[in-house]
Amino acid sequence: MQAQVLDVLRSCRVPMSAYDVLRCLREEHPRLAPPTIYRALAALMERGKVHRLESLNAFVACQCERHRDAPILWVCTDCGVVEENSSTDLLTALSGIAGKSGFAPMRHVIEVHGRCGACGSAESRA
Repeated sequence: MQAQVLDVLRSCRVPMSAYDVLRCLREEHPRLAPPTIYRALAALMERGKVHRLESLNAFVACQCERHRDAPILWVCTDCGVVEENSSTDLLTALSGIAGKSGFAPMRHVIEVHGRCGACGSAESRA
Protein backbone atom coordinates (compact mmCIF):
# COMPACT_ATOMS: atom_id res chain seq x y z
CA MET A 1 0.00 0.00 0.00
CA GLN A 2 2.90 2.37 0.73
CA ALA A 3 4.15 2.09 -2.84
CA GLN A 4 0.70 2.88 -4.22
CA VAL A 5 0.25 5.89 -1.91
CA LEU A 6 3.68 7.16 -2.93
CA ASP A 7 2.83 6.69 -6.62
CA VAL A 8 -0.35 8.76 -6.18
CA LEU A 9 1.56 11.56 -4.44
CA ARG A 10 4.32 11.51 -7.08
CA SER A 11 1.76 11.80 -9.88
CA CYS A 12 0.45 15.06 -8.45
CA ARG A 13 2.63 18.15 -7.89
CA VAL A 14 0.11 19.76 -5.54
CA PRO A 15 -0.39 18.69 -1.92
CA MET A 16 -3.00 16.01 -1.28
CA SER A 17 -4.96 15.21 1.84
CA ALA A 18 -5.18 11.62 3.04
CA TYR A 19 -8.77 11.59 1.76
CA ASP A 20 -7.62 12.80 -1.69
CA VAL A 21 -5.21 9.85 -1.79
CA LEU A 22 -7.99 7.53 -0.63
CA ARG A 23 -10.28 8.72 -3.46
CA CYS A 24 -7.55 8.03 -6.01
CA LEU A 25 -7.04 4.49 -4.75
CA ARG A 26 -10.69 3.54 -4.14
CA GLU A 27 -11.30 2.53 -7.76
CA GLU A 28 -8.70 -0.20 -7.48
CA HIS A 29 -9.39 -0.92 -3.78
CA PRO A 30 -13.11 -0.24 -3.07
CA ARG A 31 -12.92 -1.43 0.56
CA LEU A 32 -9.93 0.74 1.42
CA ALA A 33 -10.40 2.72 4.65
CA PRO A 34 -8.80 5.97 5.91
CA PRO A 35 -6.70 4.29 8.66
CA THR A 36 -4.86 2.28 6.00
CA ILE A 37 -3.93 5.48 4.15
CA TYR A 38 -2.86 7.22 7.37
CA ARG A 39 -0.66 4.24 8.34
CA ALA A 40 0.96 4.22 4.90
CA LEU A 41 1.56 7.98 5.04
CA ALA A 42 3.07 7.70 8.55
CA ALA A 43 5.45 4.96 7.42
CA LEU A 44 6.43 6.94 4.32
CA MET A 45 7.08 10.06 6.42
CA GLU A 46 9.23 8.04 8.81
CA ARG A 47 11.30 6.81 5.84
CA GLY A 48 11.67 10.35 4.46
CA LYS A 49 9.67 9.60 1.32
CA VAL A 50 6.76 11.95 2.09
CA HIS A 51 6.47 15.35 3.76
CA ARG A 52 3.46 16.67 5.64
CA LEU A 53 2.58 20.27 5.00
CA GLU A 54 1.52 21.33 8.47
CA SER A 55 -0.27 24.49 7.35
CA LEU A 56 -2.40 22.64 4.80
CA ASN A 57 -2.81 19.29 6.56
CA ALA A 58 -1.69 17.70 3.30
CA PHE A 59 1.13 15.54 1.95
CA VAL A 60 3.66 15.70 -0.89
CA ALA A 61 6.21 13.19 -2.14
CA CYS A 62 9.81 14.02 -1.28
CA GLN A 63 11.62 15.58 -4.22
CA CYS A 64 15.19 15.37 -2.88
CA GLU A 65 17.58 12.45 -2.65
CA ARG A 66 19.35 13.82 0.44
CA HIS A 67 17.55 13.46 3.75
CA ARG A 68 20.22 14.82 6.09
CA ASP A 69 18.73 18.31 6.20
CA ALA A 70 15.18 19.38 6.97
CA PRO A 71 13.34 20.34 3.78
CA ILE A 72 12.27 23.84 2.91
CA LEU A 73 8.91 23.55 1.17
CA TRP A 74 7.96 26.42 -1.14
CA VAL A 75 4.16 26.43 -1.59
CA CYS A 76 2.61 28.49 -4.40
CA THR A 77 -0.62 30.06 -3.17
CA ASP A 78 -1.83 30.49 -6.77
CA CYS A 79 -1.29 27.13 -8.48
CA GLY A 80 -0.58 24.95 -5.42
CA VAL A 81 2.73 23.54 -6.69
CA VAL A 82 5.23 22.61 -3.99
CA GLU A 83 8.97 22.77 -4.58
CA GLU A 84 11.54 21.38 -2.16
CA ASN A 85 15.03 22.56 -1.27
CA SER A 86 17.33 22.29 1.73
CA SER A 87 19.85 24.59 3.37
CA THR A 88 22.36 23.52 5.99
CA ASP A 89 23.15 27.20 6.66
CA LEU A 90 19.52 28.01 7.46
CA LEU A 91 19.18 25.06 9.84
CA THR A 92 22.43 26.01 11.56
CA ALA A 93 21.15 29.57 12.02
CA LEU A 94 17.79 28.35 13.36
CA SER A 95 19.50 25.96 15.78
CA GLY A 96 21.72 28.82 17.02
CA ILE A 97 18.73 31.07 17.62
CA ALA A 98 16.87 28.28 19.41
CA GLY A 99 19.91 27.46 21.53
CA LYS A 100 20.19 31.05 22.77
CA SER A 101 16.69 30.85 24.21
CA GLY A 102 17.14 27.35 25.60
CA PHE A 103 14.65 25.88 23.16
CA ALA A 104 15.44 22.34 22.01
CA PRO A 105 13.89 21.66 18.58
CA MET A 106 12.78 18.09 17.95
CA ARG A 107 12.04 18.46 14.24
CA HIS A 108 11.96 21.19 11.63
CA VAL A 109 9.10 21.94 9.26
CA ILE A 110 9.88 24.94 7.08
CA GLU A 111 7.09 26.08 4.78
CA VAL A 112 7.21 29.26 2.76
CA HIS A 113 3.97 30.37 1.09
CA GLY A 114 4.06 32.74 -1.88
CA ARG A 115 4.00 32.78 -5.65
CA CYS A 116 6.10 30.46 -7.80
CA GLY A 117 8.15 31.73 -10.72
CA ALA A 118 5.61 30.55 -13.30
CA CYS A 119 2.69 32.28 -11.60
CA GLY A 120 4.73 35.42 -10.97
CA SER A 121 5.75 35.53 -14.63
CA ALA A 122 2.16 35.00 -15.76
CA GLU A 123 0.98 37.91 -13.63
CA SER A 124 3.67 40.24 -14.96
CA ARG A 125 2.65 39.38 -18.56
CA ALA A 126 -1.02 40.14 -17.85
